[in-house]
Amino acid sequence: MADPYSTLGVAKTASEAEIKSAYRKLAKELHPDKNKDNPKASEKFSDVTKAYDILSDKTRRAQYDRGEIDGEGNPAMPYGYGGGGGFRGDQRTGPGGFSGFGNESSDFGDIFEGLFGRGGGSGGGPFGGFGGRSAPPQKGANVAYRLSVSFIDAATQAPQRIALADGATIDLKLPAGVETGTQMRLAGKGQPGPGGTGDGIVTITVKDHPFYEREGANIRLDLPVTLNEAVKGAKIKVPTVDGPVMLSIPAGSSSGKVMRLKGKGFSQKSGGRGDQLVRLMVDLPADDEALVKLLSEWNDPRDVRAELGV
Repeated sequence: MADPYSTLGVAKTASEAEIKSAYRKLAKELHPDKNKDNPKASEKFSDVTKAYDILSDKTRRAQYDRGEIDGEGNPAMPYGYGGGGGFRGDQRTGPGGFSGFGNESSDFGDIFEGLFGRGGGSGGGPFGGFGGRSAPPQKGANVAYRLSVSFIDAATQAPQRIALADGATIDLKLPAGVETGTQMRLAGKGQPGPGGTGDGIVTITVKDHPFYEREGANIRLDLPVTLNEAVKGAKIKVPTVDGPVMLSIPAGSSSGKVMRLKGKGFSQKSGGRGDQLVRLMVDLPADDEALVKLLSEWNDPRDVRAELGV
């Protein structure tokens, strides 16, 4: 299995900022949209994303450093699952970084049964089943899972195929407004018990993106534009979570101008989707003699900092 540190090209002592910076740089270089004729780039992009998924999570990074999981995020050695004693350990890792854990919580009913027995009627135990009523059969334990979802899949509610602790796979529909910490309940996907099968509890983590930032239901994007495009205006291609779209840049646009793409953000619990907010960033070439010469013959007479009191 590939070493995530080597995949991102960082040292094992790298800080969170260094890891994020390395991931963003590689993700931009290897993004499938920029390498449509290079399938190997798409594979490397996937490897880089997996590596970042591990190293950006403090818990999983520590598990990898201790040798508890491998470079794919799978347990390096088997763990027990479920059962008594409240033991919680990784059960299984499925596609998309989906992993299962042991009992979600201890059941106090089991404790009382151990003390007073499960007897029915008035003669079922030394306490007569607490007034002749026997405790109801207990359901099996819930099983907790983690599911890592890409930023784009979360925004568009793309279906996620996951593997359960018993080896079965299901397609999971992400809920509207999904975010890191969102939990989903899978009825009857826990452990069996005398009172029925427990549930699966899925906790979702939405991964960071190299150039998108989430702001509630909206998505923010800093879009580089040339001086020509900003001064003269232009129609340019802009990436969105649904694919590229054309955006008209008004003539005379300054850096920092924000333009809105309706319905290109995250799904909302109240219905519909948020917007994508595109901030224009004029990107000037370094040491361009022609540009320097052009501006030497022109001067902007405005006092653009007057409102700042300087």
